[in-house]
Amino acid sequence: MKAVPGQAGSEARGAVQSEPEAKVVKDYHINTFWSDEDGGYIADIPDLEACSAFGATPSGALDEVQRAKAAWLEAARAQGKPTSHAG
Repeated sequence: MKAVPGQAGSEARGAVQSEPEAKVVKDYHINTFWSDEDGGYIADIPDLEACSAFGATPSGALDEVQRAKAAWLEAARAQGKPTSHAG
């Protein structure tokens, strides 16, 4: 993968291009980290307030936060709240 050059701002943020297909993907930044307190991995999306998830593995936390993101965006759209990405 390589970064896609473009305009600064939320539309360009998070865009990556996979090779050789040259497909552009836009999504939210996700942090994944180990939590001693929780005894597992936490994944969170800083751009979506309180959107985080737990998993026994990094990939498990990532799978769970993708589900949480979908629910967060659905709820925001249902309430007429703006979202910062195409997400």
